[in-house]
Amino acid sequence: MKYTKIALKTTTEAVDFVSNLFDELGLEGIQIEDNIPLSEEDKKAMYIDILPELPEDDGSATVSSYFEPNKFDIEQLVNDIRNGLDEISNFVNIGEGTIEIDNTDDKDWINNWKAFFKPFRVADDIIIKPTWENLEHTEANDLVIEIDPGTAFGTGSHETTRLCILGLRKYINSTTELLDVGCGSGILSIIGLKLGAKHALGTDIDPNAVTATLENIEVNKISREQFTVLSGNIIEDAHLQQEVGLKKYDIVVANILADVIIPLSGTIQQHMKDDGLFISSGIINTKKLEVEQALLKNNFEIIETNEMGDWVSFVTRKRK
Repeated sequence: MKYTKIALKTTTEAVDFVSNLFDELGLEGIQIEDNIPLSEEDKKAMYIDILPELPEDDGSATVSSYFEPNKFDIEQLVNDIRNGLDEISNFVNIGEGTIEIDNTDDKDWINNWKAFFKPFRVADDIIIKPTWENLEHTEANDLVIEIDPGTAFGTGSHETTRLCILGLRKYINSTTELLDVGCGSGILSIIGLKLGAKHALGTDIDPNAVTATLENIEVNKISREQFTVLSGNIIEDAHLQQEVGLKKYDIVVANILADVIIPLSGTIQQHMKDDGLFISSGIINTKKLEVEQALLKNNFEIIETNEMGDWVSFVTRKRK
């Protein structure tokens, strides 16, 4: 199926006015392109550590929308937009105000990435298999983990996740109570349970992660008694802290970002047993020292520092 795209070149200061105009005319799914850098607050809210390099912000922006062919009379739609722009220009600089119409193929943007996610070994005896893929060959002792991350983070292919998995592989045993902070698709908890952990609890601020985790629990035949998942911010949410703190955990794993691990290191000990382990990853190497200093300041003993590519993982022990 084809879609029609309408794109209006304008200014960043006129974006809200133009977006409102599009909405009033029945254009849905509005897309905004500009070169405005994200604020520190936005970066933290979106869990972004490394940003792409953008051209210098020149104040320009493009507002676009897609719609099915024949939904609008294009000539009438363009006229309505131009009339709206004339009115908007009385209040704000609209810039170029040029309109472009194009046709584009229908693409499943949410699911197209699946073509590139294939089964792979994350360790000598651990295979990550997408739920929609077939596995042609396994060894007798292979542990096969089926994952569909949905819109949540966590396929296991990224270096940060691999570092956590290797840490769990080394330290989990049959009595392990595991806490997975920022569980994403649930991959680390599922692997922990498959490696023999007694119980796992996952937390994530994204409700989509909770949905993905529950689906992946089911496909990996893990019972709800073995795995609990909660939504919320464990650093700031007192109610969630209370729920999580009903028991103490042998291992806490957090594959997030340096800017989250730093404050987390100051609060997570309340959920840990004496001598419990805190495995942290998602740390870009340029922030290695900053995270290391926070861990030491917050009474953790660093027992391993592991690196893969540009990423760092710390295995630390809670001091009594």
